Amino acid sequence: MIETELGNLRRSHYSDDIESSMDGDQVTVMGWVLTVRGHGNISFVTITDKNGEIPIVAKKGDCPDDVREKLSSLKAHSSIAVSGKIKASEKSPKGFEIIPTDLRVFSEVEKIPPFEPLAKTVKNIDTRLEVRPIDLRRKPLQHIFNVRSQVLKSIRDYFTGQNFVEINTPKMIATATEGGAALFPIFYYNKEAFLAQSPQLYKEQLTMSFEKVFEIAPIFRAEPSRTNRHLAEAISIDLEEAFVDYNDVMSRIEEIIKISIHTVNDYAKNNKDVEFIIPEIPENIPRYSYDELIEKMQKAGAKTEWGDDLYPSNLKKIGLEGFYFIKDWPLGPKPFYVKDSKSNPKISESFDLMFGDLELSSGSTRIEKRDELEERMKNKGMKTDAFEYHLGAFDYGVPPHAGCGIGLERLIMALTGTENIRDVSFYPRDVDRLSP
Repeated sequence: MIETELGNLRRSHYSDDIESSMDGDQVTVMGWVLTVRGHGNISFVTITDKNGEIPIVAKKGDCPDDVREKLSSLKAHSSIAVSGKIKASEKSPKGFEIIPTDLRVFSEVEKIPPFEPLAKTVKNIDTRLEVRPIDLRRKPLQHIFNVRSQVLKSIRDYFTGQNFVEINTPKMIATATEGGAALFPIFYYNKEAFLAQSPQLYKEQLTMSFEKVFEIAPIFRAEPSRTNRHLAEAISIDLEEAFVDYNDVMSRIEEIIKISIHTVNDYAKNNKDVEFIIPEIPENIPRYSYDELIEKMQKAGAKTEWGDDLYPSNLKKIGLEGFYFIKDWPLGPKPFYVKDSKSNPKISESFDLMFGDLELSSGSTRIEKRDELEERMKNKGMKTDAFEYHLGAFDYGVPPHAGCGIGLERLIMALTGTENIRDVSFYPRDVDRLSP
């Protein structure tokens, strides 16, 4: 009888724990059926767990008939456990196979999946997203999200090593963080509230208490953009630091980029089937001023004027590749908390980190004086009363400070050569998608 409950049975080994030198050892493995092939009295089954693949060979006379027959009838994605004996095999790509003695079928699949579990590419992304858990079993995506996890760990380790404090800030807020219109309103008890665009104001306040803070958390932006680089819900890596300016923050980002590329390279060395396009580790990330790039674009024939945004099409015309900073942007369009340059009040102490024409991060020196902040807010037509909870903190010694936010999904796109941002988000949210 084939059992269907886990009961007291537990996995003894993952796929990468098993070696041919363990010939004759008894093991219990668990995972999902990847492929089933039958040849007369022998069935070849491959199952996969979180770390890799496991070959199962069920041959008449070597294993119970009911186990062999049941294995041969299973469809891809069925969830099973197999107990059996390891047999060293030169014919097996893994160097071993498992001869089953016992089988448990936890959930048997009757439905045929909309794409092959071994497919490297599936053209219709909406088909994949409708059955995202199955999509995420595919090897290319497994590698993306495994390396994403490791990059996050390396970044957290960097912050911890630099004596930053990890914070958590509210995601339901009363007023627009950046004074913009791209907000998701929600009903909060008996009043209107919004999903946070960023932790900006809270992380500024927390420099008063902890000096160096970081947060890795969701942000929400209601921008009606249908591109392969926009999400309505994304993960932002935010940092804020006291007693520094935007130059220091750019230097920190440079260190984070180098650490992240090292992490991806190490992952690729340990996983030979990875097909990432990994950027070179820059010795220094170039820093171009906004004025420099406007001049370059005009010389390249682009129709652009001082004060215009630097559109991707124009950036391509001047051939900028890899990582680079654009700094000293015009102050006008910048959020109210961005500090102006003392040498030129039309310029802000701000920057964007770019990878080719893809923006990865924005940051700036922040205003630390209440009267300057109020004046800027008034100039932008904002109601200062609505921000008293923030302005009040500036009565108690806010230090000079600077910070940035780095888009995690866009960073992973740059580090792996992934073209669509939805392939670096577990369950992407965009203009058209609110499920699964």
